[in-house]
Formats: sequence, C-alpha cells, structure tokens
Amino acid sequence: MPEKKTVAEARKAKREGKAPSTQAGAFVREEIEHIRDGEHGARSAKQAIAIGLSKARRAGVKLPDPPQSASARTKAGAKRDGARADKATRPSRARSRAAKAALEHEPHAAASSTALSRHAKAAAKRRPAKARSEAAKKAARTRARRKAS
Repeated sequence: MPEKKTVAEARKAKREGKAPSTQAGAFVREEIEHIRDGEHGARSAKQAIAIGLSKARRAGVKLPDPPQSASARTKAGAKRDGARADKATRPSRARSRAAKAALEHEPHAAASSTALSRHAKAAAKRRPAKARSEAAKKAARTRARRKAS
C-alpha cells in the first residue's frame, strides 16, 4: 500500500494538470526510498521503477499502456494493475507477503544514485537524437526561467 503522503502528492500533481508520468513520479520516489531504507530490495533500477509505476496504476494514475515492443508479460501486468485500480477489493494477503519476501532477498544497490544514473543514461540512449536534443533545449529553457525568478 502506498503511503498517504505519496497519494496526496500524486493527487496534487493531477489537480495542477501535470502529466500522468509526473503523478506517477511520487510513487517511484517512494519505492526508491523504501529500498534505500532497507525495507526491501530490487534486482535493478528498472525493477524499482516498475514497482513504483505498478503502485501508481493501482492507485488510479492513468498511465499510458506499455509500448508495443514490451513483452506480453509486461503488458498483461499493466492491464491487471489498471483493472485492480477500478476494483475495491484488496490484493490477496498471501500474494503480497510472498512478493515482499522475494524482494527482501534482492540487493539494495538498485536504488543507488549510480544505478539510477546508469538507468537514465541507458534509457536516454534508446531515444532518438531529436528527442534528446528537444529535452536538453527544454531543460535549458527551464533553467533560464529559474535563474530569472
């Protein structure tokens, strides 16, 4: 279950008209915190992010579907999360406990700044040059605005 402050943060982002990915960011941050606090681990930064996105979908954040290139398992999982958000029933206690127990055996380095940086760079490399260039320009614009204010 996500913490109340995480859900409140996501709702605030939605009220402000932020993108679904921004709303989901609160859940991903929470997951990273959990791993750093030693609550559980993750095999990679990618898995840590996936857990956060899954929690966001279950909390009702309308995230886009996984890309066509995603595995059938990933697509099915996202669909299940979306369906679970619509239902009032809670997930089974045994399943939740088993998932948590499995994650407790995973390493905690997945949430390190090095691992997250490596993941961000790898994800950026998969995007076309044009998209990377646009993102850099947008970042430069927001930096200029921040300095001016």
